[in-house]
Amino acid sequence: MSSFTQITDLLGADAKALLEHKSTGIPKEQLHLPGPDWVDRIHVHSDRPTPVLRSLQSLFGAGRLAGTGYLSILPVDQGIEHSAGASFAKNPAYFDPENIVKLALEGGCNAVASTYGVLGTVARKYAHRIPFMLKVNHNEFLTYPNKFDQIMFASIEQARDMGCVAVGATIYFGSEESGRQIVEVSQAFEMAHSMGMATVLWCYLRNSAFKKDKDYHLSADLSGQANHLGVTIEADIIKQKLPENNGGYNALSSKENPYGKIDKRVYEQLTTDHPIDLTRYQLANCYMGRAGLINSGGASGENDFAEAVKTAVINKRAGGMGLISGRKAFQRPMAEGVKLLNQIQDVYLAKEITVA
Repeated sequence: MSSFTQITDLLGADAKALLEHKSTGIPKEQLHLPGPDWVDRIHVHSDRPTPVLRSLQSLFGAGRLAGTGYLSILPVDQGIEHSAGASFAKNPAYFDPENIVKLALEGGCNAVASTYGVLGTVARKYAHRIPFMLKVNHNEFLTYPNKFDQIMFASIEQARDMGCVAVGATIYFGSEESGRQIVEVSQAFEMAHSMGMATVLWCYLRNSAFKKDKDYHLSADLSGQANHLGVTIEADIIKQKLPENNGGYNALSSKENPYGKIDKRVYEQLTTDHPIDLTRYQLANCYMGRAGLINSGGASGENDFAEAVKTAVINKRAGGMGLISGRKAFQRPMAEGVKLLNQIQDVYLAKEITVA
């Protein structure tokens, strides 16, 4: 059975809607799409120092997707973000940092993204075998009552010294702490670029007010604006959750309590309810693809293989750059995790799956 046949089987009843959709609100011809020449084509005119281009190219040159312009990244920072017990009890082997890196290697990933402790523990053994991405800030999840604030756990110098090609950081846009986080991450990214490392931003919304009739943390309009703020501080690649709805600005705003600004053409002309069109709007806010868009794999559940493939198809057809999938891969035996990562990668290798 061909990989494309496996993909269509996993998509099931959604196959036709996802594989045959054509986006017209923002045509693909206006996008800067991933490709083997992406670093040359995009950054030959940018202010990124030459060593950053080398670091980006090393990301695109690793794993099963090497030379395609697409990325498959294994992120394992959940031991801090969700607690180690909640993350690794399902598969205790991943309490050991070496198994995290082994999964990324055997799974054919372009890079492994993790914490200072995880990567530092095995840096000498693996930093030259697979690109390292150090996640420098985290939400510490032990304070009582729980709070949500990204704080620095590592420095850019530490990332450089362990041989990382990139650094990652999270900003909780929309939160009370977002102003401080924007300043901290902007300064960190400036330093990372000066030291020759690429930058990846976990571009997340966080505010309890965003949950109303729907969870507008996942709205295309609000998450798209978060992306736009992220590329403003020179994130080379944006990590964003896949959108599930739209109209967050309208839902949050009232005559008595106006919120933000939006143009109705975002909803009437640029987007539809189709997930590929909603994701395309996220990409448009990444300078039309001049910064790559990678979507999250999400939590592990009952239909991980089907959900992972569906997310990858939506991302690729929207013009995105790849998937960053963690829990679906490491919360299962390693052989199954490798299979899931390979299944995601097969979407980006499949020539039958084109940009919508």
